[in-house]
Amino acid sequence: MENQKSNSNLKAVIAILAVLLVGSLVYIFKMTSDAKALQTELTGTKSDKESVMKDLEELKARYDAAIAENTSMSDELIAEREKVVNLMSDLKKSKGDAASMAKYKSQYFTLETKMKSLMVENEALKKDNAKLTVQRDSTVTVLGESRKYNEVLVGQNQDLAKTVEVAQKLTVSNLKTAAYKLRSSGKQIETEKARKADVLKISFNINENKVAKQGDKTYYVQVIDSKNNVLGEKKTQSFGETSLTYSFETTVKYENKSVDVSQDLPGKNFEKGTYFVNVFDQGELVSKSSFSLK
Repeated sequence: MENQKSNSNLKAVIAILAVLLVGSLVYIFKMTSDAKALQTELTGTKSDKESVMKDLEELKARYDAAIAENTSMSDELIAEREKVVNLMSDLKKSKGDAASMAKYKSQYFTLETKMKSLMVENEALKKDNAKLTVQRDSTVTVLGESRKYNEVLVGQNQDLAKTVEVAQKLTVSNLKTAAYKLRSSGKQIETEKARKADVLKISFNINENKVAKQGDKTYYVQVIDSKNNVLGEKKTQSFGETSLTYSFETTVKYENKSVDVSQDLPGKNFEKGTYFVNVFDQGELVSKSSFSLK
């Protein structure tokens, strides 16, 4: 009787231990599963990071291809591609946790949506360009004929312009130079002797031209003595790549009629010998003469 009671107690203890063992195993399994789930939530997975990186690389490749087509949207496409490149750089540096991966996936979807919109617009531009190319090609013959005609007209206009330019040029004549001695009374006495000369009088005529432009006209007069010295102001004026050192400049109001120009060039200790006088219109020599002093 006592043995049966002992056996019953032993079985009860074993049953209780079995229940506790099963409960412990269930608890350990649940804790392990929860820990793994928590770890996955905190760290994410390597495959998630690789997947997003792959999607970004494909997105960049599509932008590269679109940019290579060199449409009018190239600048906008380049700017969006730069955003993709920057996101790829950030993703490489990230730890790949779930929160970060969610952020990167969201940014990727935003960039992808923008890319699809740009691709639609880019395709529309390509179609428009294709239409324009067809239209352009269809008018090549007409434009070619028009171009030939225009070239003929341009040539004729250029010839006419040159003719008009030549016709409008003013000419200078009667360039004369004489030396004078100044009396105390102010009277000027012409002389050929260098030691007596106090002033050189240079005069010339601007001829009548009915088609020339009216307005102020400036001439530069250059007087060079027998020792190759420029007399007078000795100022230098540039005309494009050339320059001119002149004795004086004179400006007259031209109204398509003949104009007489005369100006004195004071001096002292004039050299004996031959003098050369040149008149320039801008940088162009339009008249020249020479005279001598004894």
